[in-house]
Amino acid sequence: MQISRYKVRWGRINHIFISHLHGDHYFGLPGLLTSMGLLGREAPLTVYCPEGLEQLINLQLQLANNTLRYPLAFKTHPAKGGLLVETSKFEITCFPVKHRVPCWGFVIREKKLPRKLIKEKLLEFEIPASYYHKLQEGNDYLNKDGQLIKNELVTIAAPAGKSYAYSADTLYDEDLIEHVSGVSVLYHEATYLHELSERAANRYHTTALQAGRLASLAKPGRLLLGHCSSKYEHLEPFVTEAQQQFDHVELAMEGTTYLV
Repeated sequence: MQISRYKVRWGRINHIFISHLHGDHYFGLPGLLTSMGLLGREAPLTVYCPEGLEQLINLQLQLANNTLRYPLAFKTHPAKGGLLVETSKFEITCFPVKHRVPCWGFVIREKKLPRKLIKEKLLEFEIPASYYHKLQEGNDYLNKDGQLIKNELVTIAAPAGKSYAYSADTLYDEDLIEHVSGVSVLYHEATYLHELSERAANRYHTTALQAGRLASLAKPGRLLLGHCSSKYEHLEPFVTEAQQQFDHVELAMEGTTYLV
């Protein structure tokens, strides 16, 4: 329903990542999968998930006598985390977090783009087009007269790849820093304000102050706070509390697009 509401194109979804098997994180999946089938999907779809979800989904499909028209694959998260998806443009890894059930976070990293060619310099040094891809990889060029043309004279370094980390439901855990350090945007749960830190610990959740503290150590470009308890009518105090530890804080709000 939310995908339709926010006009996300269903056909562009090829990978689905489930952090853990608490209902608010996967109960919508059976409806999504069957709806894709009813809409005529034929392209393969892969669900990356904790152990047990494949059996749950297959049982529901079996009891409903429902056969999907498209290939559906399930891949279980490695216990210690690791690479899940790699394409020519990005890679997605997972890492374990500390929650009441097995749970994983995810990091999406854009691969560094090739170096940008300076057209006028290429013409000036008479570099053949057949060598352009070597320049984009960072190689120097040796011309027919034996002159070495340094790469930095004819190319510009591409900006560093962008990255987004989703830390999932978790206790405050500084072991996460090695996985999310320096990402462009870090999403971290903040279920409670710090006055309820004991409740947060008992329920394997984090406070806004703790999320800010972790961001101050991991140094992302921005921190997004989410998973705030429904007991709070106003969420602005979450930002205020996290900003005691880290400046660049926003709330993750439904329907909002955040540019990385």
